Parts: sequence; structure tokens; C-alpha cells
Amino acid sequence: MSTSIKVAILDDYNDLFPKYASDLPSNLDITVYRDTILPLPDPQPLIDRLKDYEVLVTMRERTPLPANIIESLPKLTLILTTGLRNRGIDIAAARKRGISVAGTPGPPTPAGTPYNFNATTQHTIALLLSLVSNIPRDHSILFSNPTSEWIHHVPLNTFLGGLTLGVLGLGKLGVGTARIASLVFGMKIIAWSPNLTQARADKAATDAGLPSGTFKAVSKDELFRSSDVISVHLVLGEGTRGIIGRSDLEKMKHTSFLITTSRGPLIDEDDLLDLLEKGRIKGAALDVFDVEPLPANSRWRTTKWGEDGRSQVVMTPHTGYSYEDSLEAMWQGTRENLIRIAEGKELKWVIDP
Repeated sequence: MSTSIKVAILDDYNDLFPKYASDLPSNLDITVYRDTILPLPDPQPLIDRLKDYEVLVTMRERTPLPANIIESLPKLTLILTTGLRNRGIDIAAARKRGISVAGTPGPPTPAGTPYNFNATTQHTIALLLSLVSNIPRDHSILFSNPTSEWIHHVPLNTFLGGLTLGVLGLGKLGVGTARIASLVFGMKIIAWSPNLTQARADKAATDAGLPSGTFKAVSKDELFRSSDVISVHLVLGEGTRGIIGRSDLEKMKHTSFLITTSRGPLIDEDDLLDLLEKGRIKGAALDVFDVEPLPANSRWRTTKWGEDGRSQVVMTPHTGYSYEDSLEAMWQGTRENLIRIAEGKELKWVIDP
């Protein structure tokens, strides 16, 4: 690296990084970008922005860095991301060029908090309640119908007690969501993932402080047919990309709901859009999409959901992790590694391919 190290901070939507940059070493030449340039359909604007930087800092997966971008940045030597996993970075392509990739840990869990509860779990539950209680729609009705006619437009809510939650992916986040659904709402829990057995489901339950048998391992077919609410928590990889498609979605009850806070490409997005536009299920709540940030002309943004027979849809712009404590911990970790770079020290939290 040169004496002055050129660093680009990407996607700092909330203008948080300057808080941690005031006394960084003077040999770090830092530029902060508060917007996102996507590499599709034309990668050149992103390449033009990044071509002179030696270090890139990404906020989660807001700016994807696929192989064609990495290969077009001749000065790049290091990518710092926030979190310990980033599916938007082609880590193998980076390694091939000798570019290191490192992440950051999340915030420590406060004392007394269940080990499987975190910001994304909280966001999943918030989306679920917003959807089944029609909170966004009720809010908008009060503004769009200022006269007493609004009472004729209020949809009926769905009571969760006794309903069945189907959890796709019984890892930390899936267990955290299922635990709340069971203890707080009295929901029955069924679960599926490619390698889930009943023994593993029982262990997940007891590790979460629940009785063995609370989580019932079922087939993928049974989960989609039997669930009143489906929550997606699978990890995105080559084996799970598009793992939920039309044949699965069409098995869902007409009265059911779908929640996804994991990664957009787990679900065939066109199949899901078609299902919702036809009103085949009652509703969906999504925090993740194939392309993020959502383009202005995305069908997700241009469709009038909940009208003319379409399903209800609640959306957030991939903010399940975007809580104050989480982002502060991520920027603190980034700051620590930037200091290490400036001082020529070994990086922490290196991510392997």
C-alpha cells in the first residue's frame, strides 16, 4: 500500500461513520458515500467510483462486490465488511487476486437475553405482527379516508394463538423466532431444513429452554401445506438458492402468511410475486429481495398490494440488522481494523472463502 491509504466507506445511509472517524490515523485518506451504486445492469458507474481505492468498507450487503467488479479494481487490496458473513462479496474472487476480506462481530448480548434472540429476530416478530394485525394498512386508511367511511375499509386481523408456524431453517434465528411464537403467542411449531431430524429439533428446543418435542421436524411438503405462517431463516448458499419455488408456494393455505428476513434469493422472486399478485395467500412480509436497494421500477414498489384481490404485503428495506446497538458494534469493529491497517498490524475477523 502507498503511504496514504485511500479508503472508501460505502452505504453509510445514517451518516454514522464520522462518529468513529474523528481521531483515526492520519495516513488513512477516507471518503464516505451515503448512497449505493449497484453493479447491475451497468457495472461501470460502480467501477468508476471505486477504481482508485485500496480499501473498501461495505455496510452489510448494500453494495454487492461480485467477481467482475473485484477484477476491475486494480488498486484494491482489502475489503472490510460489517458482520461475519456477506453473500454479496465474491470472496473466492478476492482471494484469487490476493485481496483480504474481514468482517466485524455484532454487539454483545445483554445479560438476561435468550441466546437466540437478536435484532433480526425482533424484526421478524415486528413484521409478523404488522402483517397479521394490518398495522400499515390501518395506518394509511386513517389518512386516505378522513371521513367516517374509513370504518368500511378496515380489514380483519388474524389471531395467532393456536396457529401453526412453519420455520424454514432451525438455526439461531429460526429458533429465536419459534421460541417467541411458542411462548408468547401459543403457536404450534413445525420445522424443515435439508438436514433437520427430529433429534436435532428436540435438541434445539431444549437448548432454547423449551420442552423436547416443542419443535416438530416435518417434510418440506408438509410444512408448506400445514403452516398458517411460514418464516424463512435458511442460510443462502449454492445449495439453497431458489430452494423455495412455485411448486412450494402453491401448496400454501389461502389464509396463510409468509415472512422472510433471511436472504431474497432463497425464494424464486418471480414465483412469489405471481403468487401475491393473484392473491393466493393472505399476505407476506419481506425485509430482503433479489436486488437491494429495491429499484424504483421494481414490481414490489409499483404494485398496489392489498387491492383488487392482491395479497397484503409489508416491506422493509433490509433493516432487520439495522438497530442502533448493532450498527455501533459494526462500526466500532470497522474502526479497529482500520487502525490495524494504518499501523501495519494483522487484521481481526478475517473471513475465509
